[in-house]
Amino acid sequence: MNKTERGIMSSLLVVAVTYVLVSRAECHTSTTPTPLNSCKAFSTCDSCIQNPKCLWCMTNDTCTDYPVSYILPPPAVCKLSQARWGVCWVNFEALIIAMAVLGGTIIISIAVCCCCCCCCKKRQSGPDRDEERFARRRGEIRQRADERKVERKVRHDDIRKKYGLVPDSDHPYSKFENE
Repeated sequence: MNKTERGIMSSLLVVAVTYVLVSRAECHTSTTPTPLNSCKAFSTCDSCIQNPKCLWCMTNDTCTDYPVSYILPPPAVCKLSQARWGVCWVNFEALIIAMAVLGGTIIISIAVCCCCCCCCKKRQSGPDRDEERFARRRGEIRQRADERKVERKVRHDDIRKKYGLVPDSDHPYSKFENE
């Protein structure tokens, strides 16, 4: 191991030890633990929602235990529009709608990015369909123009023969020279 690798390893070790010590210190400096079934003791929303096991119901201004057997509190405990958990100014309905919109936006963004990446790879691999179609049409138009040009030349040559305008022809109406 050279000096730079040793320096990096020692700085990573210092960071890891500091992180462990700080996180342990934060764990020990938490507020006094609340005993079980103490949610009913809270009388305000702010004091109730500090405990993540408690749910504040605005309809009857009570703090109840969060029903952990359900993802969302059932209406028998508290209506979603009146339930508060985490912060007092956001109800569960708004939280669900906001999370659904945020999740949908993230999913749609990821899908659009994936589609754009796939389309870019296809375009870089070769000419796209429009270019091929235009090239094919150009070729067809050029071929028809060449065919018309040949037909015109044949018609003009026939007219020249008929009236004897073609040099070195043995047509009876050919031009007499030196007469």
